Amino acid sequence: MIKHIVMWTLKEQAEGRDKAANAAEMKARLLALPAKLPLARELEVAIGEAVFASVPPTDIVLYSTFDSREDLQAYATHPLHLEVVDFIKKVVAERRVVDIEV
Repeated sequence: MIKHIVMWTLKEQAEGRDKAANAAEMKARLLALPAKLPLARELEVAIGEAVFASVPPTDIVLYSTFDSREDLQAYATHPLHLEVVDFIKKVVAERRVVDIEV
């Protein structure tokens, strides 16, 4: 199993919205993916600096699990996921990722 964790810091303003609105939009788009693209076994999204007090400045975190690296790669390169990535790239200032094989 692969645990895939992504942490983002968002731009204060992007795409005509503030950070909070873009975080909510990111969360909605990410949470919609498993229904359309069931490669992720589990997918959770959390928003809010208070939630992440122990990590570097982070506005939104994605936690997901996949059965294999191949499933993660198929998910990462799927056109539906890439549509969400296109939006995320426009609103993100910084991204950190860790994949853990268990």
